[in-house]
Amino acid sequence: MRIISGKYRGRRLTAPAKLPVRPTTDMAKEGLFNILNNNYYFTDVAVLDLFSGTGNIAFEFGSRGCSNIVCVDAHQGCVKFITDTATALEISITTIKSDVFNYLEKALIKSDVIFADPPYDLAMEDFSKIPELVFAKKMLLNDGVLIIEHSKHTDLSSLPYFTNQRKYGGSVFSFFKAEE
Repeated sequence: MRIISGKYRGRRLTAPAKLPVRPTTDMAKEGLFNILNNNYYFTDVAVLDLFSGTGNIAFEFGSRGCSNIVCVDAHQGCVKFITDTATALEISITTIKSDVFNYLEKALIKSDVIFADPPYDLAMEDFSKIPELVFAKKMLLNDGVLIIEHSKHTDLSSLPYFTNQRKYGGSVFSFFKAEE
């Protein structure tokens, strides 16, 4: 995987092969950040990265100047990789080893962007818990957005707060916002 823009543009990051991850493709990541770039000044953005895996998305935010990033993943190897890489790159990332659903139940954090990249084979009822918990706990700041990455074979458009989706190859980003 590589960082596509910002201070560390072009930097390749190689995660250990044994991590249970599926990093977001460069094409999909570039499309996502083109959308976000039109809506946010990254230096002012608070980001919560759920199911962080390699931290691919978090490092992209960090490279673009974001300094308020929290990554949550249940796998110790993923958390260690993100922590070690963030330290080496001098990017300010807080890592939390936790089941994402347990974290969402207890978290008091508020963010501008919440990005979730759960396993593509997650049950639909678990996909629906993500926006349910985020909006019930009012975890988004004003004009904040929840983005869930999923397979093109999963349709989240019927979930509450869904606004739109963008497809990039086999990946889809579904966007959720609070009603004004």
